Amino acid sequence: MSRIGRMPITVPAGVTVTVSADNVVTVKGAKGELTQAVDPRISVAVNGTEVVVSRSSDEKEHRSLHGLYRTLIANMVTGVTTGYSKKLEIVGVGYRVALTGKNLTLGLGHSHSIVIEPEAGISFECPDQNTIIVNGIDKQLVGATAAVIRSKRPPEPYHGKGVKYADERIRRKAGKTGK
Repeated sequence: MSRIGRMPITVPAGVTVTVSADNVVTVKGAKGELTQAVDPRISVAVNGTEVVVSRSSDEKEHRSLHGLYRTLIANMVTGVTTGYSKKLEIVGVGYRVALTGKNLTLGLGHSHSIVIEPEAGISFECPDQNTIIVNGIDKQLVGATAAVIRSKRPPEPYHGKGVKYADERIRRKAGKTGK
């Protein structure tokens, strides 16, 4: 049996988990509400303060889906209680970020400023000109938004300039060698 899939998910106080007849899991908490459609071969049961995910057979695809949906539901429970955030850093002379209303304005050395509008459920913070914090309750959406911001100017290996994750290490290359 899947080690991840067989672990029950503990539901904290203030969070409600409901499973509809068509296998759609809804998690409501203090920060918001998330829904996830679950494959019909996987069953989800709510037992008091625990959510148990089980599968119909031991086929390879069912085993992989078992752990996947258990993790997705656990991420939803964590998202509506504490939320998720990704921190990005901007490295480079003249590179900066500013928050205009809810939109993020990036000055990354292009001929124009790049404006990124947050999707529903996403918010940006800019503690200083070189730091961006992406917040939200959906782990996948937070990661995807951070990846879009990073893709506007990925870090380059020679000088390390660009947009990088706060915990990312850039593999540096040596430049040209002289005679």
